[in-house]
Amino acid sequence: MSFEAEIAKRRTFGIISHPDAGKTTLTEKLLLFGGAIQEAGAVKSNKIKKSATSDFMEIERQRGISVATSVLAFLYKGKKINILDTPGHKDFAEDTFRTLTAVDSVIVVIDVAKGVEEQTEKLVEVCRMRNIPMIVFINKLDREGKDAFDLLDEVEQKLGLQVTPLSFPIGMGYDFKGIYNIYEQGINLFSGDSKKHIEESISFSDIQSPELEKIIGTSAAETLRDNLELVEGVYPAFDKEAYLKGEQQPVFFGSALNNFGVRELLDCFIEIAPAPRDKKAEERIVKANEENLTGFVFKIHANMDPKHRDRLAFVKIVSGTFERNKPYLHVRHNKKLKFSSPNAFFAEKKEIVDTSYPGDIVGLHDTGNFKIGDTLTEGEILHYKGIPSFSPEHFRYINNADPMKAKQLAKGIDQLMDEGVAQLFTLEMNGRKVIGTVGALQYEVIQYRLEHEYGAKCTYEPFPVHKACWVDPEDPSNEEFKEFKRVKQKFLAKDKRGQLVFLADSAFSLQMTQQKYPSVKLHFTSEFD
Repeated sequence: MSFEAEIAKRRTFGIISHPDAGKTTLTEKLLLFGGAIQEAGAVKSNKIKKSATSDFMEIERQRGISVATSVLAFLYKGKKINILDTPGHKDFAEDTFRTLTAVDSVIVVIDVAKGVEEQTEKLVEVCRMRNIPMIVFINKLDREGKDAFDLLDEVEQKLGLQVTPLSFPIGMGYDFKGIYNIYEQGINLFSGDSKKHIEESISFSDIQSPELEKIIGTSAAETLRDNLELVEGVYPAFDKEAYLKGEQQPVFFGSALNNFGVRELLDCFIEIAPAPRDKKAEERIVKANEENLTGFVFKIHANMDPKHRDRLAFVKIVSGTFERNKPYLHVRHNKKLKFSSPNAFFAEKKEIVDTSYPGDIVGLHDTGNFKIGDTLTEGEILHYKGIPSFSPEHFRYINNADPMKAKQLAKGIDQLMDEGVAQLFTLEMNGRKVIGTVGALQYEVIQYRLEHEYGAKCTYEPFPVHKACWVDPEDPSNEEFKEFKRVKQKFLAKDKRGQLVFLADSAFSLQMTQQKYPSVKLHFTSEFD
């Protein structure tokens, strides 16, 4: 198969939503269609013995939530599909934001009863900033929920999207009969017992035909005809170009748990979703079909296999072909590295691959060479942008609870921070270590993983900080900056990359500092131009 054809057959996308909207369940069902798993498990704590394939960390199985982004790949109708399943819990939003730099399109999952929730709004905003094409999947139709038109309005207003329904529900909750597929003109009837099996659908080109009454009953048929007329009158026709530019968002309805409406979503997705797209680097725009390899690390995961203490760097390939055992330039270190066992993923199952193409995600065994945001090329100096660290909202001192294990603790913290679980700040004044996170749940995850993966115990102490700001002086040698450093000495720290950070103890002191030292710029993300 030619290089161009390999690129054209790839679809790399992320699934985003508020926790509990059914994102991991949808991922499972997509894998079921790809023939990748025989039986799907729903994510519910303690209820089902078989847990979801994409949740492989022990803490995820205990809690029934996803805390790490997992990568899954399968083939469907001749297309190679790479799914990045992201954590929905807001404490792990940073992992999700980084994952969004590695996808070419997104499926947004919305719960029919709860509608648009806060976390969904934040994530969609990031997608809109980057013009990522989005498809909306309204889930859990077999439960009582909001009216379909109210939901579509809510999606338009709260998320600022321009929607066009490509399928429409027939009834909802107890009266749920099925879905009319506008895109393919067919009816998919809901029987309610198809959790593991895949439904057949009836193709139905003439909605006015009396056959419709026979299939779904008179009142449901009338309502469906009225609804479809309304859809046609109110919403624009589907326009693929507008979708690819991020200007229009198709909407599907279904129930992932009952495997319903998922095939329609997938069939339409592989037709309309973009193949790997060009990506902007600091130096230039890189096209997917360029011959030379470029790729960037968007995630690092330590201890995928606790027996081997291995770390994997997840690399999204942007252009060219990645070949096993071929040396590539690690741009930040300016040295060549070669990889004898690059992995492709299927949740925790990994296979060694010889060649990978744009759009693929490759896992590289890492002994500490990589950080998030690193670039690999065949020699060109390139830096991919857009993987910032955000200012944390929670801060705690970290203390060693077992003096005999100081080395393990240091190593564990070091590796978990490289993974991007949280950020480490070292105080300038006394060298104490402070961990900053976006959400409080991350402290539990860090403590749990330090103990179970590194054999180190830690305790936390509160550290009252309002915000961490990265310091960017106009002129490092001027008096104002020197005075700032002297006066604010006990609030200054270094982050992991050695950048200076000001830990403001209150909103008021932050404001006063900005007024008093105007030439010292303070930023809330670590990546500033």
